[in-house]
Amino acid sequence: MEMQIDGGEAPQKSCLTSFTDQGSLESHRYYLSRRTVLEMLRDRGYSVPDSEIELSLREFRGIYGDSPDTSRLRISATHQTNPSKKILVVFCDQGIVKVSQVRSIAGQITNKESLSRLIVVIQNRITDQAMKTWDLFSFKVEIFQITDLLVNITKHELKPKHRVLTNEEKEALLKKYSVDEKQLPRITVKDAIARYYALEKGQVLEITYNGEITEFYVTYRCVW
Repeated sequence: MEMQIDGGEAPQKSCLTSFTDQGSLESHRYYLSRRTVLEMLRDRGYSVPDSEIELSLREFRGIYGDSPDTSRLRISATHQTNPSKKILVVFCDQGIVKVSQVRSIAGQITNKESLSRLIVVIQNRITDQAMKTWDLFSFKVEIFQITDLLVNITKHELKPKHRVLTNEEKEALLKKYSVDEKQLPRITVKDAIARYYALEKGQVLEITYNGEITEFYVTYRCVW
């Protein structure tokens, strides 16, 4: 490619590779997944600085390097309206997650009594024994594959807008339409959206469709 410089000087060549990502795929995956986790925490009501979410890939690599140490990627946050709700996010290396790694993670958690939830981002499979070990923790543990976090599913242009109703809004909805929660359309706790918002059984989602393909309308789903 050649670019003509003003003043009639000789054209200079610009290499196309200067417009491509020269960093490692590994760091790019960590960058994308960590950003999605930060957005997810904020959407769940946790205090997350905008500066962390808005960090560029170049800035991320400047801080964590091209082969990030997963122990430095961990995130801790406190809920905005309920300071007693504290969450920790840890990233695992690329190997299979075994009981030894679960114990290692547990050993690195200080003040376990104050922690209400732990998110573990993995890149491989977990052994059955290691999976059972998570159940022994006194707090809720969520497991996410890193590939499921490379894109924030709530931001997809074809996805409708989701909003979690408060208990008061849920009761008002049921009263308005004279229905029981069991009569509402359902969504499972394993659904990607339900996992994103960490929904529990009985909670209700308000889903708003407003696009060029679908007409504007609102529907509700109860988590089961």
